[in-house]
Amino acid sequence: MSKEKLFGQSHKNLYFDDPFELAQFALANFPDECAEAISTADDVAAQRFKFNLRWDMERTWEYITFEDEIDWLHQPGNDPEWIFAFNRMAFWVTLGQAYALTKDEKYAEAFVKQMVGWVKTVPRTNESAWRSIEVGLRLDYWLKAVQYFKDSPAITDEVAEIFIGSIIDHCEFLMGIWNHYNLMSNWGVLANHGLFMAGVMLPETDRSKEYAKESARRLSLELQMQVYRDGTHWEQSPMYHNEVLKCYLDVVVLAKRNNITLAENMERQVKDMCYFSMYSAKPDHHEICMGDSDNVDQRDLLTRGAAHYQDAFLKSRGYDVPDFDSLWDIGMDDLNEYAKLKSELPPCTDKAFFDSNNFYMRSSWDDEATFTHFHCGTLGAGHGHSDKLHVDIFSRGEDVLVDAGRYTYVFGEDRVKYKETKAHNVLMADDKDIYVCMDSWECSDLTRGINQRFFSNEKYGYTEGGHLGYYSSGIYMNRRVIYLKPDIIVLVDELYAAGDHKYNQFFHFNNAGELSGSADKYVYKSQNVKAKMHVIGNDISSCTETSYISRHYNREDESKMVTTSFSGSGFTSVFTVFALSDADVDKELVVTKHPVTSTFKSRVFEDKQIEAITIKFGDEHYTISVAHEEYATPTDTFNTDGCVGFGNCVVFDRSAGETEIGTVLLW
Repeated sequence: MSKEKLFGQSHKNLYFDDPFELAQFALANFPDECAEAISTADDVAAQRFKFNLRWDMERTWEYITFEDEIDWLHQPGNDPEWIFAFNRMAFWVTLGQAYALTKDEKYAEAFVKQMVGWVKTVPRTNESAWRSIEVGLRLDYWLKAVQYFKDSPAITDEVAEIFIGSIIDHCEFLMGIWNHYNLMSNWGVLANHGLFMAGVMLPETDRSKEYAKESARRLSLELQMQVYRDGTHWEQSPMYHNEVLKCYLDVVVLAKRNNITLAENMERQVKDMCYFSMYSAKPDHHEICMGDSDNVDQRDLLTRGAAHYQDAFLKSRGYDVPDFDSLWDIGMDDLNEYAKLKSELPPCTDKAFFDSNNFYMRSSWDDEATFTHFHCGTLGAGHGHSDKLHVDIFSRGEDVLVDAGRYTYVFGEDRVKYKETKAHNVLMADDKDIYVCMDSWECSDLTRGINQRFFSNEKYGYTEGGHLGYYSSGIYMNRRVIYLKPDIIVLVDELYAAGDHKYNQFFHFNNAGELSGSADKYVYKSQNVKAKMHVIGNDISSCTETSYISRHYNREDESKMVTTSFSGSGFTSVFTVFALSDADVDKELVVTKHPVTSTFKSRVFEDKQIEAITIKFGDEHYTISVAHEEYATPTDTFNTDGCVGFGNCVVFDRSAGETEIGTVLLW
């Protein structure tokens, strides 16, 4: 009877209608992914483990094999994340998928053996296996995995009883954990989404109803606490934003299929989270390696969001046909509905997220588009890095300027190396980090981002921001990002300071190409893209250095960075121009600084008041003026290189013959 209790629920409780029907769809549409899933399941059945699924948060690259009984608390190195990942059992879902694809009982038998073995050997008192985050994720993966095996003779009444008993044990554990840490941390979401799943998918009892009700209450509060009004998870890590989104998609989908009414905020805020993932993704659909994030294709989440919300914009940035990963959660009925859903590109290419202070600009929604991201928000606590004023650039299907990533959570030189200021495309003053890493998660010398601005139209994009990280040293640091669409990006770095100071800029380039140059000019060239870099400032010196990129946990590659050095007394500024083209196109980049005069007083403005540069790149020709302070007294317009205008930041399209008024990006 226990097996009947376990699988006797309405099919609406499940994430899929018929796993074998879905398997036929997968075999017809995704033969390579099916073969890969079967291969992974073969490894799991043979007790060979590594963590390389799309959303494995801490990936590994070498197999650990257990010849006899599995030691679920085995730690092969100095990183306890291996134990944590091992005890989440995401790999059991691949056993279920392989069973649906092949109907080979060895996968069901492996699931039963490993599940029963774990229940019998890992007590609830073991803190390594029973952190609340692992408990919640186990509920997710166990409950999804077991549904694939409902027709297998390996799932006997005795096995079902053990399974149900352990799920209830997990639920009771989580029911006893509710505190301010879980309210604020992604741990609370990952734990309580598993509790909600169990409350809905377990055999219905008064207690299982309590699981669903209490977890839904907690999840609503956690969503209100953790997700900004702009839809961004507060921890400033795209990976953890997407992990939280993945959990909430599970919840809203299950609730809809079971006619459960959720709090009013949940459906709206989860959709907002989908939209943040849509706008923040690079043109190749991958999340940025910002904070503690990996280079992961997130289209499966946007596909699930599009299917649930019937949203044409989300579909345009997801998959035309649900992919192998998302189809199992969508189910056959919704697959058919998804096919009918139209796809429509989002209404704007540029987007400001002012609560998290992340700003995204792109030339188009094409996969080969040029894209830039600017960050001037909060640290994001443990998963955040010293990345205020950081800029990413992507073009022609490749990263150009990159975030270094995370590499490890083990505190030491490597953890600090990826979190410190120098690991990001930012500014540093007096060789001092903006934050000080106390350990893997805590930082001191917290600061504040201020002066965030944004403007966008069809021709231009503009954003800026500054921070008070060097306030105690008498420095206010500000960066402007001026985007001349489609392929010119200008950074204007402003240092408002008292006294004499030393400064550095850091620019980390992708390791897919070669970086060459010296002094104030550099060229990055890869298979698809060429990026020319020109720095304009007083007494600038620069060099290339070895740096590192970690696109996935536990893996790093060498790359190259440009480090500039300069000093200043009082106000100091630097212009850095990036001009992008196809790799086989060689357009000359010429950047010239021009004096700026008053049209009323016949005087030349000081650099600390207003500066201007002209950029020539192939047939493109622009003049840009930037005011560092007010200059109009009592009435002034400026003249620079024959261009007359007024405003704080103004662009003149000289190739279009524009020399008057221009386009004001900031008044």
